[in-house]
Amino acid sequence: MRARLASAIIVGLTALVTLVIAAGPATAVPTDETPVASRIVSSTTHDPQYETLSVYSASMRKIVKVDVLRPRDPSATAPVLYLLNGAGGGFGTGNWASQTDYRQLFADQNVYVVTPIGGAYSYYADWLRPDPVLGVNKWQTFMTRELPPLIDAHYPVTGVNGLAGISMAGTSVFNLAIAAPRLYRSVAAFSGCARTSDPIGQLYIRAVVEGRGGGDTTNMWGPPTDPRWRANDPYLNAARLRGIKLYMTSGSGLPGARDRIDDPRIDGKPLVLLDQLVVGGVIEAGVDQCTRQMIDRLHQLHIPVTATMRPEGTHSWVYWQEDLHRTWPSMARDLAG
Repeated sequence: MRARLASAIIVGLTALVTLVIAAGPATAVPTDETPVASRIVSSTTHDPQYETLSVYSASMRKIVKVDVLRPRDPSATAPVLYLLNGAGGGFGTGNWASQTDYRQLFADQNVYVVTPIGGAYSYYADWLRPDPVLGVNKWQTFMTRELPPLIDAHYPVTGVNGLAGISMAGTSVFNLAIAAPRLYRSVAAFSGCARTSDPIGQLYIRAVVEGRGGGDTTNMWGPPTDPRWRANDPYLNAARLRGIKLYMTSGSGLPGARDRIDDPRIDGKPLVLLDQLVVGGVIEAGVDQCTRQMIDRLHQLHIPVTATMRPEGTHSWVYWQEDLHRTWPSMARDLAG
C-alpha cells in the first residue's frame, strides 16, 4: 500500500515542491586579484569553538564561506566530519546552525565539523558548463580536492574523514564518496534519493534544480539520455562504496509526532504545518522509496549498511536533527578507529 501511495504522489512532485529557501551567490574574486590556487583567505571567529573560513575555490573562481566547529581543546588532534546542508546550500536559515542543536551536540566531541555554505541546487556536482542562473558549479572538485587539503593543513587533524548530508546532499554524499573512495571512512545520507538516472530520479532532480533553483539540468549532466546521468547514479555505482561505513535514514512521509500544530517549530502556524505535511510528506515518501531501493542494492552486493526507516515523518529538519543524534555515535566510533 505504501509503495502504491508513494508512486502515485511522486507524479505530482514537481508541482508540489514549493519550498522556498533563500539563496545567494558566493562572493566572486575580481579577475585581477585571482590567486592561482585554492586557499583560505581569512577566518572569522564567532566563539572559541565556532568560526567561519573564507575559502577561495580555484575551480569556481570564487570565495566560499565554510563554517567550522572545533573541539573544546584547541590543540586536540581530531578527525573531520564534513556535514552538508540541503538544496538551498545553507543560505538564509536553511542550515544546520539555524535549524538544529548541532553545536550543542558536538560541543564535547573530539571532531572538527566542516560545513560549506554554498552549492545551492547544484547536487554538489561538477557541472558540464556554467549555468545562467546558478553559475559555475565545480563542487565535487571543491569538496574532494580543494577543501580537504586546506582543512588538513589548517587544523591538527588525524587525516580521517566522515561525510553526511540531508535531502539533496543525501544523494551527493554517495557520489562524493565514489569520486574519492579513500577520502571518507564513514558516510551518512539523511532523506536522500540515491537514484539519478531512472525516470523518477530524474524527475526529482529536475524538481529540485529547475523547479526550486531555476537552473537547467542539461548544464549539469546533459540531456536525460546522456551517460553522465548513469555515471552519477549511486544506485548503479553502489559497488564502488564497498569498504565505507554506510548509514541511511528516511521517513515514510506520513505525519509523525513532530508534524503537529503545537510543535515548537510549527509555532501554531497552519500554513507552516500544511507545507510540512503536504510538500514535506510527498518528498519524503519519494526519498523513502529511493532509500529502500538503495538498501536492497547494497544487500545484493553484500555491502553492509545501517538503515533507519521510520514508519512516519516528513521531509523536515526536526527529523534530520534526530537522525544526526542517532547516527553520530556510530560515526564517531568509525572515525576514531
